[in-house]
Amino acid sequence: MHKIILLPLFLLLVSCATIDTEETSAPTVATSPLKKGLKEFPPIKGKSVVAAVYSFSDKTGQRKPADNIANLSSAVTQGAEVYLIKALMDLSDGKFFNVVERGGLDNLVKERQLIRNSRDQFDKGKSLAPLKFAGVIIEGGVVGYDSNKYTGGAGIRLMGIGPMAEWRVDIVTVGIRVVSVLTGDVLISVSTEKTILSTNLGINVFKFYDMGTKLIEIEAGTSTNEPVNYAVRQAIELAVVELVKEGKRKKLWDFDNKIPQRFIVPTGGNKP
Repeated sequence: MHKIILLPLFLLLVSCATIDTEETSAPTVATSPLKKGLKEFPPIKGKSVVAAVYSFSDKTGQRKPADNIANLSSAVTQGAEVYLIKALMDLSDGKFFNVVERGGLDNLVKERQLIRNSRDQFDKGKSLAPLKFAGVIIEGGVVGYDSNKYTGGAGIRLMGIGPMAEWRVDIVTVGIRVVSVLTGDVLISVSTEKTILSTNLGINVFKFYDMGTKLIEIEAGTSTNEPVNYAVRQAIELAVVELVKEGKRKKLWDFDNKIPQRFIVPTGGNKP
């Protein structure tokens, strides 16, 4: 009789732990919830700003949070300039910033040198156009990662059966500045932060049966961790929007005031 009762519970537990590998292995296009808002942002009045991005690195040195082990993996991405360049190119659907390649400048120069050498030998009459230079450099990085900023949980057990829930909040902070190439002046500096939520939900069964001589214990649960890279990307995209808004306030450039509602941040914080 007891075996008949335990069999459905065992099957339920196994089914909860089963992962559909066909669905999880399918590749997807990385998108951001701010992407549509970036493209809808009003374009600049006049010529677009030619900007260069050399790097946007992790300046925290923070390692991934882990219990009882020394984790050598970094908490945040080491190549966030990819997200910054994409955000600059998506803003106003490419009508605000004209981003020039600087992260792979060595490779670009070598390739141009190969073209120049080939033309000197086989086609001397055809010259190579000069590289476009930038008016501003956009720099910065991930400047903060605070793990376990807030933690908590709740649970209840009645007659040995009950659910439990745990949660943890981390915070990532990014900083961006705009530097004038002609003078070296820091024209704009902004920072944004984004929370990262992790939750753990489960249910426990701990009961004695058969006149208190036998024990049954079952645990099942699931955890959800907001991707850190996703949070970093959101913080960078909002920082780009705050950067152009600050530039308008300082009269470095101008654009229409029809800003998407999602980018109107209440007074007192720059949180996405």
